[in-house]
Amino acid sequence: MIIVITRPDFFEGEAAKIAQLLQSGRADLVHIRKPRASQSEVEQLLFSIPTELYSRLVLHDHHSLAIKYGLRGVHLNSRNPEPPAGWSGAVSISCHTLSELSECRRKPYAYMSLSPIFDSISKRGYRSAFSADDIAAARSQGLIDERVMALGGITFDKITEIKEMGFGGAMILGDAWR
Repeated sequence: MIIVITRPDFFEGEAAKIAQLLQSGRADLVHIRKPRASQSEVEQLLFSIPTELYSRLVLHDHHSLAIKYGLRGVHLNSRNPEPPAGWSGAVSISCHTLSELSECRRKPYAYMSLSPIFDSISKRGYRSAFSADDIAAARSQGLIDERVMALGGITFDKITEIKEMGFGGAMILGDAWR
């Protein structure tokens, strides 16, 4: 699975780029992550995306919009640690340590991200937190599998490598918006 995460800022043509990523098959899902945006700004972006793609969108903020528009999922984070009341769609979460991943695996998340796998493209100074041996050991312990998405420094040309490491897919931010 390939998941693209939006840039935190809005930019001209963003909705068209999201649609193109999904329609071309370069991305299976798009996570809309706009931590400083108002609900109306996120809603305006949604209005600009074709409704037939809503089943492939996940929100990091303003989760009530996921209910209102029938989006695929919500992504939990420190700003939004619980899904909204009445939510029955997919729920995903970010993990930054193997112990955190182990804890999250006990819950019925659709998928979890683990980061940073490689040095970040979009966050300066955000370095890989795991050695190849760490990843291999986590895979052999059953921590890394098809429910875990690699995040951090992931480019489209590293997808095969990520799969070989045992991840179910990748979450791409920086490389998708260059």
